[in-house]
Amino acid sequence: MKAVLQRVKEASVEVDGKIVSSINNGLLVLLGISTEDSFNEDVKLMASKIVNQRIFNDEEGKMNLSVKQIKGEILLVSQFTLMANTKKGNRPSYINAAKPDVAIPIYEAVIEEIENLLEKQIGVGVFGADMKVSLVNDGPVTIIVDTKGK
Repeated sequence: MKAVLQRVKEASVEVDGKIVSSINNGLLVLLGISTEDSFNEDVKLMASKIVNQRIFNDEEGKMNLSVKQIKGEILLVSQFTLMANTKKGNRPSYINAAKPDVAIPIYEAVIEEIENLLEKQIGVGVFGADMKVSLVNDGPVTIIVDTKGK
């Protein structure tokens, strides 16, 4: 499982011309699920990494606080293209991306685990939809998390 965490001042997801979710100060998380991901182990690890990653500034301006500590928000968006294999040629292969029947339950479990850790609801995109994602990146701070790089 891979995630791109972007520290944002605001972010939103639009589907069919309508905003389906938006947040203010917090994290926009793009999440890719692979065919190799374990339902329990990878879900718990990824959710913990997202909630506890210390990438927000403390009083001294050092990145020392997590989204949970600042009481920030999270917008989680599924993105199978994170699983792209670009080793051969110029057309990415998505063979390692989990199919929807496998990916959707894992995506929903990540949402549930993050909400449990944060003790509040998060914003989400629409799985498989053509989404327009807008954000105001703060910093910019962009971190990549990969559960396979334990």
